[in-house]
Amino acid sequence: MHQLDERIIEHLDESGWASPSTMSRSFRFTASEDRILERCEALVDCGLIAPIYEGASIFELTTIGYLYLDGDLDADTLPRRSRA
Repeated sequence: MHQLDERIIEHLDESGWASPSTMSRSFRFTASEDRILERCEALVDCGLIAPIYEGASIFELTTIGYLYLDGDLDADTLPRRSRA
C-alpha cells in the first residue's frame, strides 16, 4: 500500500464514488490523474475498490475495502499485482 492508496480509499469512503479525474482535482491529492488511475487499477486488482460498472473509470469501495478501512483486514493478506 502506498500513501496515495490510503487517500484514494478514504476519498471513496467519503464521496461514495469518484473518478481519477475528479480525485486529481481534489485538494487532498498532489498526484496526476494518470498516477491515480494506476493506483486505482492496483486497488481493483487486490479487491479494495471496483468500477461502478464494467469498463467504467469511476470507482467505489468494495466490502473488502470497508473491512480494510475498519481495521478488520491487513493489506499484507491481499493479493499482489503481478509484475510481468
